[in-house]
Amino acid sequence: MYYKEIGLGLGAALVIFLAAKGYDVIPLIFLGAAAGLLYHFLHSKGMVKSLVIKSNEEENNITFADIGGQRAAVEELKEALDFIKHYPQARRLGVRPLKGILLTGPPGTGKTLLAKAAAGYTDAVFIAASGSEFVEMYAGVGAQRIRNLFRLAREKAQQSGKNRAIIFIDEIDVLGGKRGKVNSHLEYDQTLNQLLVEMDGIKGDERVNILVIAATNRADLLDPALLRPGRFDRQVRVDLPDKEGRLEILRLHTRNKPLAPDVDLEAVAKETLGFSGAHLESLANEAAILALREGASAIGQRHFMEAIERVMLGAKLERRPSKEELWRVAVHETGHALVSEWVRPGSVTTLTVTPRGGALGYFRQQHEEDSYLYTQGQLEDRLAVLLAGAVAEEVVLGSRSTGAANDFEQATRVAETMIRAGMSRLGVAGSAELPEETRHELLREILSRQEERVQQYLRDQREKLIRIAQELLAAERLTGERFRELLHGQESAASQQEKWAAGANK
Repeated sequence: MYYKEIGLGLGAALVIFLAAKGYDVIPLIFLGAAAGLLYHFLHSKGMVKSLVIKSNEEENNITFADIGGQRAAVEELKEALDFIKHYPQARRLGVRPLKGILLTGPPGTGKTLLAKAAAGYTDAVFIAASGSEFVEMYAGVGAQRIRNLFRLAREKAQQSGKNRAIIFIDEIDVLGGKRGKVNSHLEYDQTLNQLLVEMDGIKGDERVNILVIAATNRADLLDPALLRPGRFDRQVRVDLPDKEGRLEILRLHTRNKPLAPDVDLEAVAKETLGFSGAHLESLANEAAILALREGASAIGQRHFMEAIERVMLGAKLERRPSKEELWRVAVHETGHALVSEWVRPGSVTTLTVTPRGGALGYFRQQHEEDSYLYTQGQLEDRLAVLLAGAVAEEVVLGSRSTGAANDFEQATRVAETMIRAGMSRLGVAGSAELPEETRHELLREILSRQEERVQQYLRDQREKLIRIAQELLAAERLTGERFRELLHGQESAASQQEKWAAGANK
């Protein structure tokens, strides 16, 4: 523990002894001073610096009850942790303690929170580090930091009077990537090798039992040696929450916020398909900020609806497009809405021509339920909605614009999914093995078929398209209910005119 002081003392004693014997000690003093300066330089640059450890007792107060929308991941993690929590019983049955648990999933799904809750569940010391903290350009530094990490975990547990410690390494793919990729130096490989050695050295009969929990968004990049049994024994998938999970997360993040009577969190959860836990936390915070700006005493449903758009697209832009551009945007978004209502009645929730983020306008659909499988009909309807904006511009204005570029990119991805799923004229065929010319032809066929379908429908609905676009341009924003009122109101007026004309002819 006092190696530096002991070394300085022995060095000084040696210099005094040699000086007493009549030796010239000036070169030794010069070399010692140079070595001290070099050590100070390296230490200041962080080359031999110990890893900065986050170990906060308040962080360990997080429990699994504070994590919403990850019921399956929590149950799987609890099952693995029970071997550690009840180790004496497991040891009698010959159960080998787990050494590592890998949490995989998209960003913002709660992997770090799960690791902190695991420490609280097992009454263990929690030590966190990021994968980037172990990688340096100088050989041996990363390996030293790995050794320090495990040593400090044991020391921290002993100081706290606990016999368990959890080491959490976030973004482990930075240091645990497949070996052999970097040819300039072996620092990456040395760091990973040291981690493998330390995990192999974990034993169940130690005074401090260590469990390594790591998180990554790209498990496919990790070295196979890390993933074998005996190192990371379990992989727990932490996916995006479904509708029930999003509702649970929203309730957690709004429990300390005053909500107005009109707030329907279930409706908000339904509108936030694809949101992670981090998105939903930001959504609740943005809604509270909007209420604060208005001077409202409680957060209303309109604040949540506005916050959804802020999280998805960003804040409103001050720069206003020209009247011609706004009219084109109104036609474009109305085309999306008309086709969406055609293929799935009641699906339109919002239309707006207010510039926000990188979008000049926005159209949002209501998602009925989270789906894990899609039929060919569902994918074709999705293609129709994506292509409807550009087709509407062509039907009304006679030309298309660059505003449909993102729609076309999404439509191409959907068409590629259909090819991989065997929904093209070739049937079952490996997309990767298809010649580029054949693949391009299949994409063109799928997209052209839906484009013709949408074009025929919008030509028949051209008058409705223009009238609703004019209303949207005047109001700048239409709710789904107002959109359907305009749509069905025009239909009823037309039918009444036909009846009046038929009566007059009689």
